[in-house]
Amino acid sequence: MVKQSIVPEGLAAPIAPYSWATKISNLIFVAGQAALDPGGNLVGEGDIRAQTEQTMENIKLTLEAAGATLADVVKTTIYLTDIANYAGMNEVYRRYFPVDPPARATLLTGLVVTGLLVEIEAIAVLESGSGTS
Repeated sequence: MVKQSIVPEGLAAPIAPYSWATKISNLIFVAGQAALDPGGNLVGEGDIRAQTEQTMENIKLTLEAAGATLADVVKTTIYLTDIANYAGMNEVYRRYFPVDPPARATLLTGLVVTGLLVEIEAIAVLESGSGTS
């Protein structure tokens, strides 16, 4: 099996030594995405809904670069800095997974970039035969 690093157009370069996503066979592991625009600037300072929206759009863009869609996502992990943002994050998240949402875990934690309220990582599975072998 060949491991492939995914570098989507439209996202800023990672801020540390990691890939936005890694694809191996029919599995896609999307690194933690956040509310950063293509220039690496924070979007939606202090606004959990705007930050969740940008984060989900970045996940969507990354999946598309790997040949997948949000419908292929089977697991997400959500990192929040404040439980008070849980409802607002869910409001936006639900729009991206309206039917059969993926399994998920939600954790309260600090985040690396100052001002971030949410970070989301994802695992997607392509139909058999769709992946790189």
